[in-house]
Amino acid sequence: MKILVLGSGAREHAIILALRAEDAGHEILAAPGNAGIGADAALIPIDPNDPAVVTSFAFENAIDLVIIGPEAPLVAGVADALRGRGIPVFGPGKAAAQLEGSKAFAKRIMDAAGVPTGRAARARTLDEVAAAIDEYGAPYVVKADGLAAGKGVIVTEDRAAALAHAETYLPAGGMLVEEFLSGPEVSLFFVSDGDTVRALTPAQDFKRAYDGDAGPNTGGMGAYSPLPWLAERFGSEAEFVAEVTRDVAQPVIRQLDAEGTPFIGLLYAGLILTDEGVKVIEFNARFGDPETQVVLARLRSPLSRLLLSAAAGTLESEPEPEFGDDVAVTVVLASEGYPEDPKTGRVIEGTDAAASVDGVHLAHAATRAEEAGLVATGGRVLNVVATGADFAGARARAYDALGRITLEGSHFRTDIAARVAE
Repeated sequence: MKILVLGSGAREHAIILALRAEDAGHEILAAPGNAGIGADAALIPIDPNDPAVVTSFAFENAIDLVIIGPEAPLVAGVADALRGRGIPVFGPGKAAAQLEGSKAFAKRIMDAAGVPTGRAARARTLDEVAAAIDEYGAPYVVKADGLAAGKGVIVTEDRAAALAHAETYLPAGGMLVEEFLSGPEVSLFFVSDGDTVRALTPAQDFKRAYDGDAGPNTGGMGAYSPLPWLAERFGSEAEFVAEVTRDVAQPVIRQLDAEGTPFIGLLYAGLILTDEGVKVIEFNARFGDPETQVVLARLRSPLSRLLLSAAAGTLESEPEPEFGDDVAVTVVLASEGYPEDPKTGRVIEGTDAAASVDGVHLAHAATRAEEAGLVATGGRVLNVVATGADFAGARARAYDALGRITLEGSHFRTDIAARVAE
């Protein structure tokens, strides 16, 4: 197939690597991509957020499937424009993408579908935020209602910090104040064609910047899959997946379809395992980053067939995706100052040495090739992805590879998947 992947991060690189691993002779293009993606796909210099530009390119170049990676093109309506020209696209339309674009919309859909989630209040002024956090009590959970690149959420015991966070994001729209939910978190992806859903394998990511879950929230500093500890509570990982499919994914997909906004794409369920049961923290309308890097590293079914079936509305005829018995760990190498004030433009060295470690590959998040060499262009720069027979082995490979990379001032967490390895 001739496949166009929209996006420029490690998630998109992971998708492209999974397509390449099929060895099916796909012609893969990426817009706009990055230096690492350029080694595995042809880079196309078009704006991925412009519906007209993307649609014209896809139509004129006989693209068989468009895969939308990040959230911005979805909220911009790129998928709607493509479908309007009859081009198969994996990604929800603008209306359904509100599931991520508006947390208030997501809460309303969950309520209508009977999906378990925490209490929440919409706030449009600082006074309303203050009233809501005082009602729910500490720890305070305050979220920007719209898109914020994974950084619009604060969880804190400090009331002043919660209000300051709200004050920062209120000019861009409303805020959502939620009750604090306690328990381990799980990310679970579902492929949907608007009616049928197929679950992928669970993963867990690490949002805080520093070891021990210290520091500010980030877009994600690492992840691992599978989650063997789920068996302690649910009997098996498969039983957990079946429960979430039944109680979360299917009701949400049915509700969106009933409202005339069918969800065709990747439903990301951010879940928390509370004492009262599994509850939804949030939904995203696309593959999560960095969880995609570990989930797709274990996928054994052809990704292209799965996504094309969703785009074509024939997912019901597809079997459940299969995953290998190996484990996967990814660790993010971040620029100095990330997430508050990342320093960019610095040269990265040692990537070839890192990729030479057995069982390791790199997913580029923010890189560009310049005369001086490979340079960092953003906060999260590289994902080191390692697979192995067990977590101890996979972690050893990941950190061995990280030790071979040089980027002035960079940092990474040293505790990704440490507990499960023990």
